[in-house]
Amino acid sequence: MRVLVAEDHRVLARTVATGLRRQAMAVDIAATGDEAERMCLLTAYDVLILDRDLPVMSGDEVCRRLRELTDPPRILMLTAAGELTDRIYGLTELGADDYLPKPFDFTELVARIRALSRRIPKPAPALLHFGNLTLDETRREASVDGQPLELSPKETAVLHLLMRAGGAPVTHDDIVRTVWDEHLDTRTSVVRTTISRLRGKLGDPGLIRTDKGEGYRLCD
Repeated sequence: MRVLVAEDHRVLARTVATGLRRQAMAVDIAATGDEAERMCLLTAYDVLILDRDLPVMSGDEVCRRLRELTDPPRILMLTAAGELTDRIYGLTELGADDYLPKPFDFTELVARIRALSRRIPKPAPALLHFGNLTLDETRREASVDGQPLELSPKETAVLHLLMRAGGAPVTHDDIVRTVWDEHLDTRTSVVRTTISRLRGKLGDPGLIRTDKGEGYRLCD
């Protein structure tokens, strides 16, 4: 899942981004409203976490402009304006998909982001299957022949991407962009390391195949 955090408070933005990355989300940060709009036009984010009080262009205006797009990101307003009238205005007049006042509980933020990411026109099935592999997309739990696997959030995210591809190759760069974020050097060995650990935990090294020049894919 790819998330953009539009927040001008640098410490809060970095804290939220770090926490979400530990939940296997790819996270970028925008410090101004115009930067947030520009990044959303260039990148297909699943969820935008949007502060209403942003410099250069307000979060309210960003929300209005993005709502004019054919396929805008889901917008979660995370703001100090937490009165009932503020929340109603954000949801009804501005068109936000969700609204969470500051201060907030991080676990609730994660739950709301995951709920928003499921609001797509054609929902993916809750369970993904590939051979003897099963992945519960909601609980982020994987199993082989019914036996649960102990995977890290990043390993789970990579497996999820491969299973959604259904045996088609997924490039190294696509994995970096989806599971990590734009700041990770695509030349890094972190993908290969994660794939290696995943192969070991799946118990079948040949289940994930490396296709030279194409990427990685699951094999029957």
